[in-house]
Amino acid sequence: MPTYFDTVSKSFADVPVTDAGVDTAAFLEASEGVVKLFDLFGSAAFSVVQNDMRGNIEKIKARYNSDKTANATLESLVVNESKEKKRTATEGLLWLLRGLKFTCTALQRSEKDQSEELSVSFTKAYEVTLRQYHSFVVRPVFSLAMKACPYRKVFYEKLGGDAPAAKVQSELQNWLTGLETVVNRLDKFYEEGKHAKGL
Repeated sequence: MPTYFDTVSKSFADVPVTDAGVDTAAFLEASEGVVKLFDLFGSAAFSVVQNDMRGNIEKIKARYNSDKTANATLESLVVNESKEKKRTATEGLLWLLRGLKFTCTALQRSEKDQSEELSVSFTKAYEVTLRQYHSFVVRPVFSLAMKACPYRKVFYEKLGGDAPAAKVQSELQNWLTGLETVVNRLDKFYEEGKHAKGL
């Protein structure tokens, strides 16, 4: 049985980041893998997280496909769209980054304290990442999803298939490091360029 990392077409550990920026096509592929990660949770409650991510991926993809050369990096995509009135992809990327940061924070917590159940890791991560951007209508929906997290043991078994635990651990660490690098870089880019203004 393959590990989760064998089933995704691109890991965040393999997303090229150069001086020009984060490779758009590779980032989109890796982000689609995160949507698949929530399938391992085996709960319909997480469809709200998945649908949100999918919708934002589609917005960025539509912009990228309109001119793959001009939008080769996420940074160039945002800068090119900044001249327009409607910045659909810029907003989609902003929300996708928030969702990715939430996922990354939760799994990093889980890795740091291996006695902590996923429902705790994801709830705490939600509080410090997404919660501030959600209305009082959305918050209970997400809180419910956090309570539907599988037991840690069950999740890690699904994540790793029948691969040795050390291999799974190493792949997860590489994936999280790659994800954190990309998210932090783009967070800084949005902040310095004030790209979230008016969205």
